[in-house]
Amino acid sequence: MKPNIGIPEKNLKEVTHILSAVLSDAVTLYTKTRKFHWNVKGESFMEFHKLFEGQYKQLEEAIDEIAERINKLGSATIGTMKEFASLTSLKESPGKYPSSIDMVKELLHDHESVIVALRKAVDQCDKLKDAGTTDFLTSLMENHETIAWTLRRYFN
Repeated sequence: MKPNIGIPEKNLKEVTHILSAVLSDAVTLYTKTRKFHWNVKGESFMEFHKLFEGQYKQLEEAIDEIAERINKLGSATIGTMKEFASLTSLKESPGKYPSSIDMVKELLHDHESVIVALRKAVDQCDKLKDAGTTDFLTSLMENHETIAWTLRRYFN
């Protein structure tokens, strides 16, 4: 049964597409953060190992919330690596294992890219008259801003 929640079906489809891209970025960033957690080494190993673990756990929660938001709006949620790879705006680096500080730089860049994309998504959902998704995405954006701020502190 299609949801009857005061948002036209056309708008729901557009919002779902936006959310699917947000989900794809989250899964890509989660995977990269997990990779860095597993492969960090050096003098500050434990500090970065714990930092990355806390961040991938936050991303894991966000992934589930994004997927559920898509379902709440009446659509099926994508769930294959091929689908995620086709929609993500983030770049992966297979076979590359940067230094711990370069891992931080790369994650900072990715979180900032996600923030920019989320700002655009917030504006788009606002135009589509979906206040719930607008608020949801704003909250996600704020979480990424906090993570980016934390990562940026390694350079100031």
